[in-house]
Amino acid sequence: RASRRGAGRASRRGAGRASRRGARRPMGAAIARHLVFQPPATAASAETIAKAHVDATHAWLETKRGSKIEACFFDRRAATTILFSHANAEDVATVFAWLRDLSLRLRVNVCAYSYTGYARSRGAPSEHDAYADVDAAWAYLTETRGLRPERVVLYSRSVGSGPTLYLARRLSLAGAPPAGVILQSPILSVFRVAFDFRVTPPGDLFPNVDRVGDVACPVFVLHGTCDEVVPFWHGQELFLATRPRWRFEPFWVDGAGHNNIEMLLRDSGA
Repeated sequence: RASRRGAGRASRRGAGRASRRGARRPMGAAIARHLVFQPPATAASAETIAKAHVDATHAWLETKRGSKIEACFFDRRAATTILFSHANAEDVATVFAWLRDLSLRLRVNVCAYSYTGYARSRGAPSEHDAYADVDAAWAYLTETRGLRPERVVLYSRSVGSGPTLYLARRLSLAGAPPAGVILQSPILSVFRVAFDFRVTPPGDLFPNVDRVGDVACPVFVLHGTCDEVVPFWHGQELFLATRPRWRFEPFWVDGAGHNNIEMLLRDSGA
């Protein structure tokens, strides 16, 4: 791993010079937003699905940017609650069964929300809307439901690491961090998925690597070693960028790709 970091620093020095030259030109932020946010064609609404389950509550949340987004809450009357931020091609309806199974297996409450522009919410998704969306979900848990911040764990998958680390950093700097952060297949930033930039260029989205160092709670990173979408080194570098005090031992899932971590672990019994 030490050689990987040394080689990484050398490669990033060269890439950094190229990135700074490239940063003078338009970086195609609009194209990046289109690639990052890919709302699925959901067959059924989360509200309809939730009505069929007595342990699930559906809610419409208003964000500070004027969006109305949907959320679901699975109540296990547990001491711990997970706030889940989904990946780019998911919404609450498409992962409803997985969320419910997660709450049952871990015996925790789970809250999940769909981003602006996803499911039945209006408007176009964007980085700043995603931040407003997770803020609204946090307010729903801590204000509407009266949950204590120190009993809520922020859990994300892939691009969901963006709003998750934004919120974790904001709360940490305010002196009221969450119980912890779980980052599954996270990104360093959007542009870094394709380019090994040394510094965050203008127009980049979800600069997680610049935020995780301010997070003041345990951070657990898990990443597949054969991730074909978000390179494995994104997880490694986010772990190293976390303050040593808050680093939880990472879990590198040998042979796993971007979308099959749960399947491999279930089959292995891990």
